[in-house]
Amino acid sequence: MRLAAHKIKDHLSQGIKPVYVLAGEEPLSQKECLDAIRSSARSHGYSERTSLVIDRYFNWQQLDNFSQSISLFTTLRLLELNFQSSKPGVEAVKALTKLFEHPIPDTSVIIILPELDWRDQKTEWYKLFESSSVFILLEDVPFTKLPEWIANRLAIQNQETDRESLDFIANQVEGNLLAADQEIQKLGLLYPTGKISRSDVRNAVLNVSRFDAFQLTEAVFLGDVGRTIRILNGLQDEGVQPIAVMNPILWSIKPMIKVKQALTNGETLANALSQLKIFGERQNLIKAAVTRLSLRQLLAAHAKLAEIDKTAKGLLNGDAWLEISRLCFGLARIQIKRG
Repeated sequence: MRLAAHKIKDHLSQGIKPVYVLAGEEPLSQKECLDAIRSSARSHGYSERTSLVIDRYFNWQQLDNFSQSISLFTTLRLLELNFQSSKPGVEAVKALTKLFEHPIPDTSVIIILPELDWRDQKTEWYKLFESSSVFILLEDVPFTKLPEWIANRLAIQNQETDRESLDFIANQVEGNLLAADQEIQKLGLLYPTGKISRSDVRNAVLNVSRFDAFQLTEAVFLGDVGRTIRILNGLQDEGVQPIAVMNPILWSIKPMIKVKQALTNGETLANALSQLKIFGERQNLIKAAVTRLSLRQLLAAHAKLAEIDKTAKGLLNGDAWLEISRLCFGLARIQIKRG
């Protein structure tokens, strides 16, 4: 069953299904869908949540072990299978086919897949996943439709503005839905319901804090160690939450991994950037980063961000700010290997 991401809450109001598949890496849609499923699951008594990270070395016997185990504390469980940068291989498809045919009793499963291309969508396993689950394709909003998307988000908080202001916000966030969502929430905090004037929109969007998480991302991936340290200290002093710092880094690192993989497969840098629709200032940032950082380093950073996310949410012990600082400093200080 194919479901649009924005309809997830209406769907969940009718109850929890045995299997959900979230395919794609658009971070805002993924976060909102996961949050909605988790919240609904808790309200329906799914009080135990298990997350398994799926990489090339994952032992699928773990899934059988989970299905045969009995919880000591609850009768309803939520299981998340989070594929990292790899797509389902032969063994994964075999195990998940078994899961679709024989769902785990008293368990709802969320399968989180990386971005899939048109070739994947023609495979038998893709068609099986789509027909055997609640299948949600997480896609970026095309730039031409972003003003309409922003207007709909404003309407949810009972606000509106004119078309020129919507275009202005869209241009400021450069297609980044996480950044757009932050600006929309800011407008909700600053102004009452009703129509927001063009000048108020402009003042709110341009009136950013002295230190900005997007500035941090730029400093890290350009290798500016001194600026990275200054911005990290400033963000922490201003009380910015760790997750708000992580999201722009994550949004940037995923296309970097894809570009680096394309280069490994013999693509030119220009073709890789064009195919991924990376343009403007974002293109310059990614060019600088993939020249300086290896694929192994980018994949390790991506995995570390997943750990920090769990720490920030209290699922792992540790200091999320300390780990973010170490990661950012470590990435910024890596130099280009010559010779």
